[in-house]
Amino acid sequence: MSITLYGIPNCDTMKKARAWLDDHAVGYAFHDYKKAGADPARLTLWADHVGWETLVNRRGTTFRKLPDDAREGLDQDRAVALMAQHPSLIKRPVLEYPGGILVGFDAERYAAALL
Repeated sequence: MSITLYGIPNCDTMKKARAWLDDHAVGYAFHDYKKAGADPARLTLWADHVGWETLVNRRGTTFRKLPDDAREGLDQDRAVALMAQHPSLIKRPVLEYPGGILVGFDAERYAAALL
């Protein structure tokens, strides 16, 4: 089973997700947005699957620092472009696994999907 965890290494939620995966011996590849960026085609795929609203981290400082005109009137195309330009806007982590996509970390959802 091919699993990829997307995010940034220093995020506390990412650390929890990685610890859970390691503790449960779930193998995965890690994609670091800071080093490898965020592919707009993949972001569009995720948005189609879970909704762009689920992917955008509106609570983070990156979103709050955006100009008002960038934050207002968002739709999927604009949200994907912003997330590709500012990967810190993507809610973390995103876990891609053969059965789907999980956004954010929740131990029960991880267990149901992966164990």
